[in-house]
Amino acid sequence: MDSKLDMDDYSNASLEGDMSIPGSSKTNNAPIGAPDFNTLDEPIKETVLRDVRAVGVKFYHVLYPKEKSSLLKDWDLWGPLVLCTFMATILQGSSVGDYDGGPEFAQVFVIVWIGAAIVTLNSKLLGGNISFFQSVCVLGYCLTPVAISLIVCRIILLATQSPLLFFLRLLTTTLGFLWATYASFIFLGDSQPPNRKPLAVYPIFLFFFIISWLVISHN
Repeated sequence: MDSKLDMDDYSNASLEGDMSIPGSSKTNNAPIGAPDFNTLDEPIKETVLRDVRAVGVKFYHVLYPKEKSSLLKDWDLWGPLVLCTFMATILQGSSVGDYDGGPEFAQVFVIVWIGAAIVTLNSKLLGGNISFFQSVCVLGYCLTPVAISLIVCRIILLATQSPLLFFLRLLTTTLGFLWATYASFIFLGDSQPPNRKPLAVYPIFLFFFIISWLVISHN
């Protein structure tokens, strides 16, 4: 008899707690700006546009490096891949004579990706608290000023060359190099121990210097 009463009480008991499907609706604890729907149900167009906007924001933060966590908080490799491919293609077009420019294309890829890996390894050995892909993301996006200087140099080369135009190319490349180094230090500087920051900056300096040298010499 007692067992039957216990079963009745159990069946009539109200179940407490919330059960919700992620993305189905917002809760009071949901972060501001969270989507109202599951991203799995998001249209492909919206997904592509959202990713493009995110990449564009990172480019903006490199050109105006004020917000330090923008490239570290939500890293991706789309921007570095686009910049690397673009620069390799432009540099390949600077070939002369029967030389097809193939090594330049491969050279840029090797310098960017292997160079970024070496710089990241150096950062980790110095005690940096940044992940491998975060560092590669920052170094790749910080190629933006160098890529802009490459575009300007290619435009200058359309005119008849003179010492003044060479000086303009050198000045443009130098500014791109300095801005890329400065932006990368802004993003990566805080991840290094204070007494080892010079040792971390030196490989970054060499990384962008070599790429900038390709820009000025292969044109």
